[in-house]
Amino acid sequence: MKIYAVRSTTLKFASVLILSLAVLASLIVILPVSTTASAGVSYDRVYTSADRIGFLSQFGWTVDETDVEEVNVTIPSEFDAVYSEYNDIQKSQGLNLNKYRGKDVTRYTYKVTNYDGCDGTVYANLLVYKGKIVGGDLCCAENGGFVSGFDGKKV
Repeated sequence: MKIYAVRSTTLKFASVLILSLAVLASLIVILPVSTTASAGVSYDRVYTSADRIGFLSQFGWTVDETDVEEVNVTIPSEFDAVYSEYNDIQKSQGLNLNKYRGKDVTRYTYKVTNYDGCDGTVYANLLVYKGKIVGGDLCCAENGGFVSGFDGKKV
C-alpha cells in the first residue's frame, strides 16, 4: 500500500494556481475581443472607395467621392527619422507601421472638404494592407501646413 502526503503549502499553491487560472479565464471571456485600433473606430474590411469614405466619416470628415491618388507604396524595412516620426503619429491613433516593414501597401488620397483652420487644401491619406487600414494621416501641403492623425489634431 502506498501513502501520499500532501502538505498544506502544496494545497495553498494549488489553490492560488487554480484561482489565478479562473481569473484569467474570466477576463478572457468577459473582455470583448476587438478588431479596432481605438474605441468605436473600425479599421478592418476596407476594400472599396465607399468603405474608405465610410472610414473617414467615422472621424467626421467629408471627402470628394473619387480619390485624388491611388499608389502602391513600400513601407521601408528601416525607418529613418522622418518615418519614425510618422510612425509616432500612427501609434498615437492606435496603429503601428513596424509590423508592415518591407510590405507593399496601397495609399489612397482623398480631398477633405470640411476641414476648417487651413487656408489650403487638406488631404486624407489611407495606407491599406489586405483590406485593413494600417496607417494614414490628414495633411495640408500649403506653406505652414501640417500632418496629423485621423482625428485632425495637429501634432
